[in-house]
Amino acid sequence: MYKLTQRFGLTVLLTLIMVGVVFAGGYQINEQGARATGMGGAFVARASDPSAVYYNVAGLGFQRGINILGGVNLIIPSTTFKGTGTMVPLEYSTKGAVFVPVNLYGGYQVTDKIVLGLGIFNPFGLGTEWDNQWGLSTSGYYLGSTKAVKSSITSWYFNPSIAYKITDDLSVGLGVSYVYATAFISRNISTSSVSLLELDGDGDGFNVNIGVIYKPIDKLWIGASYRTTTSVEFEGDVKIGGTYVASGKTELPMPGTLSIGAAYELTSKITVEGDVQYTQWSEYDYLTIDFNKNISQLGGAHQIKEFKDWNDQVILRAGVEYILNPQVTLRGGLIADLSPQPPSKTEPMLPDGDRYDIALGGSYKITNNLSVDASYMFVYFAEKDAKNSALPGKYNSLSHIFSVNFAYSF
Repeated sequence: MYKLTQRFGLTVLLTLIMVGVVFAGGYQINEQGARATGMGGAFVARASDPSAVYYNVAGLGFQRGINILGGVNLIIPSTTFKGTGTMVPLEYSTKGAVFVPVNLYGGYQVTDKIVLGLGIFNPFGLGTEWDNQWGLSTSGYYLGSTKAVKSSITSWYFNPSIAYKITDDLSVGLGVSYVYATAFISRNISTSSVSLLELDGDGDGFNVNIGVIYKPIDKLWIGASYRTTTSVEFEGDVKIGGTYVASGKTELPMPGTLSIGAAYELTSKITVEGDVQYTQWSEYDYLTIDFNKNISQLGGAHQIKEFKDWNDQVILRAGVEYILNPQVTLRGGLIADLSPQPPSKTEPMLPDGDRYDIALGGSYKITNNLSVDASYMFVYFAEKDAKNSALPGKYNSLSHIFSVNFAYSF
């Protein structure tokens, strides 16, 4: 297991630097349940299905019996680059890809006040592959590579939880996550020939999530949730041309996230919610990768260090839910998600931008115990001008996210 852990860690971090399409500002994916996604992720105040394990663990305290929720997302991203200044003739696109993160949640009511929960989900599971004219070197960027630069990452969170309903109007919750991640990346390190640096490996770590939901008056819910920062040390093998050259290690912050929201039942059929999410992206200030020896292909270097200088940022969410009839519920939502990445640090490895999303969704009750949720989200990234970066140009990205979950209650 230790050898396996060594193999994958370095890759995870490099992948997250070089990934070309990401979500939720930086490299975070918040779409972890079709019902919440259909409301633009505005779910922290109600958290009324088992995905509360992710969105606000206190929501479990108001759920009765045994509840199981499982589903999948289809994420279809794309990014284009157009050079500016001396790079004006250049225009490139990422190759088509579909990512399929999954989620599985369960809740079990032990007593009138205690509910246990478990969530298994993929908050990181993306990658990119630029076309075959894009390359990277240790001294910067160059063009003319005969092989595409590609990267990918998959992560698994195992999140057992407990919620305690203090009163009929107040619930608190606590969870602990074990995190396991795998990744792969290939990078051309020569300006004159194809010389691929390949890394793959795994890493693990832990984090804690807490939450509270309170109903101060009838028809009003107020909720707050926080998940702590996780700094994972990754270790892995480094290969060049398919031959092992060194081992390496580094740390990657998975930043802490604070969400606060309020939901109000306008009528017996219509409920609205608004959330604010604050993410501690300033944890990502440097990327440092240490090798266990000097690497001749990297000019004798034993370390790679890059200044990232990311900023803490917020996401604004608004959602509405409408009960059409006893079998059908409809939803909609909007998101404004500011990028934590300064323009001067924008790069093809992670060309993040301000994100504006629109979501639609709904539920259908198949039987008294079985229902299905589905949603669609269109993700638009505002054009990002990397005029002060090593490779000046403009990046444009968009994505389509299709989500479906099946829920069963005992």
